[in-house]
Order: sequence, then C-alpha cells, then structure tokens
Amino acid sequence: MKLANKDALVTGGSTGIGRAAAELFAQEGARVHIIDYNQAEGQAAVEQIEAAGGQAHFYATDVRLEESVAASVAQIRERTDHLDVAVFAAGVLTGAFKTIEELSEEDWDATLDTNLKGTFLSAKYVSPLLAAAGQSVLLIIASGAGVRGGSSSYAYAASKAGQHGLHYKLEGELGPKGVRLHVICPGGIATPLKLENIAQGAEAAGRDPEEAKRNAVLGDPMGIARILAFLASEEGSYVRGTVFTR
Repeated sequence: MKLANKDALVTGGSTGIGRAAAELFAQEGARVHIIDYNQAEGQAAVEQIEAAGGQAHFYATDVRLEESVAASVAQIRERTDHLDVAVFAAGVLTGAFKTIEELSEEDWDATLDTNLKGTFLSAKYVSPLLAAAGQSVLLIIASGAGVRGGSSSYAYAASKAGQHGLHYKLEGELGPKGVRLHVICPGGIATPLKLENIAQGAEAAGRDPEEAKRNAVLGDPMGIARILAFLASEEGSYVRGTVFTR
C-alpha cells in the first residue's frame, strides 16, 4: 500500500474531491483525519472507511474560524505527533454568473473566507505537524479557474488565484523543513460544488438545470484522488510544482 502507517489530514473531506481522497488514502493504509463543516457527511465518510477496514476520525470544523481550526488540530495532536500528508480541499463557490456590479460583498467574503482564509488558517496550524514528520507532503486543491483560466465567479477565481500565490511563500518556508508542496488544479469534476455551478449556469441561461447536470461531461473525483495518493507517496517524490488535471 502506498500510504501504509501514514497519518493524513483532509480538509473538506466530507464530500467531493476531499471525500474521495480520504477514502482512497485509507484504502492505501493511511490513518485519515477528516476536517469539515458538514458533520453528517463527515461521520458517514468515517463509517464507510471503517466498514472497508480503514482508519478514520472526523473533526467538526469551520475553517473560516481560527479557534475552530486550532481546536481540531489540538484534537489531532492527541492522536499523533506528526502528519505525513495534508490535503486542503475545503472550498465553496458563491456569486456565480454575477457581473462585477452585481456581485455582493457577502458572496465575496463567503468565498474568500472559506477558500483562501481557510487555507491560511489550515496551514498555520497544520504546518508544525507536517514539519515534525521530517518528510511530508502538502497538497492544496485550487482550480484551473483563477490560475490559468476564467471562472463563473469573480470571488472563486480570486480565491483560487490566492491559494496558488500563497503556496509560493509556504513552499519557501516549509520546503527546508522537509515538506514537499503541490497545488492541484482540477478541471471539470463531478463534485456537489461543480454540479450546483452547472445548474446555476443553466438557470441563468434559461435552460433546465437538471438536464444540464445530466448532460455534463465531468471527471470522477476518484481520478483526482488517485493523483493525490500518488503525490503523497514516495512514488511521487520527484514531482515538483503545480499539477493540472482534466
């Protein structure tokens, strides 16, 4: 197994790419620590992983709030003194298909607080555990949107560009401590967030949102999870930089 006896943290691990990563990491032998706001789906993820013979723990967390992130990482420290892998997958998309004049400050703040501030706070508290491992991997889920292409949301594009920019500073600080860092930029993947975005686009264009979701050509979140598992393993140790996927 690629990740036997590794401790892995996944933010946003209740659904989408984060959920797929948590499940696959557990299959590959990791003890998985899931951080998410969605308690019902988070507990369901743990139950599914344990039913398959894996190990997982869930920590109800709001990545927008420093005290919540700090408390969850403190709980993780009670179980392990290091992390071998961390995946930052927590994210939202608000303000889709709004012009710059229409975009509300509320939508801007909601997206930036989760996607960018959440990445900052997660890195702030998780980095010491990654450094304590000696050799570890940090994987930040950004997007092609805002990095090399557009987005349906100004806020989402800005948050993903911000994550990509943040990683350069993190890399300079954490690299000498043995942390290998990658930003992963998925394309169209069948996550709840993406499917909702497709429905919103259809509604904005006067089309049937359910039909739009049925006809969407999207990738499987597990395909991204396989890339993450590879990067998290020794097999991926020669890879550097940003990774773009389908």
